[in-house]
Amino acid sequence: MSGRVAGKKALITGGAQGLGAATGMRLAEEGAQVLLTDLNLAGAQSQAEAINAKCGAGTAFAVHHDVTREDSWADAVAAAAEHMGGLSVLVNNAGIGVRGNIETCTLEEWHRGFAVNVDGVFLGCKLSMPLLKDNQPGSIVNLSSIAGLIASDTMPGYNASKAAVWMMSKSVALYCAKMGWDIRCNSVHPTFIDTPILDGMVAASGKEKSVIMEKLARQIPLKRVGHPSDIANGVLYLASDESRYMTGAELKLDGGISAM
Repeated sequence: MSGRVAGKKALITGGAQGLGAATGMRLAEEGAQVLLTDLNLAGAQSQAEAINAKCGAGTAFAVHHDVTREDSWADAVAAAAEHMGGLSVLVNNAGIGVRGNIETCTLEEWHRGFAVNVDGVFLGCKLSMPLLKDNQPGSIVNLSSIAGLIASDTMPGYNASKAAVWMMSKSVALYCAKMGWDIRCNSVHPTFIDTPILDGMVAASGKEKSVIMEKLARQIPLKRVGHPSDIANGVLYLASDESRYMTGAELKLDGGISAM
């Protein structure tokens, strides 16, 4: 199948690496224009160049973006209008881990986690809505986590912030439906994926990556840590018109861990 999102115009936060980079490439391969936004502008530009080399000039663009700032979101949305002529898909992917259990997690770390993981999604949905309304059918895809559905004693900050994204997605979906707009909003819930966030977990453990990967894989029924492409393919489905009847839902891409 090809051209599954032909004509779509997608803004993807955290597009310099990991899930954001994989999603940008996957959507572009299926016909979308993509705007990659990131604090790491050089990384986003490099990924945009890779997409353009594969999919053709003018397919991908990149801008600097701090998802915690309303003015930066306004600039990113304006860039979508300038470079792509609008916006029909928003992928709120940017996120960070939040370290520490309930005793060791600092208030500063808690606030930073919510600023990126929750405020960033709120601002994206809010400030992108005018362009999405002008380019219906539209789709908002919010990257939550299986940690937003299943708790751990070691990560209250991450659990809470990703759970907030899950419930916010439902609220946005219901609002758009009530207003009569053809704009859907769904959340995606990955388990352990081989991305820079996982690299941070490995670094904090002080152990070899292979040891940590094997330990994580043992917790997953499919017995493997996910690849960014596993998530990008799920986002592609939600961004496409194939999922026109799916809104306010959660897509679990977790190797079966939530079924246990």
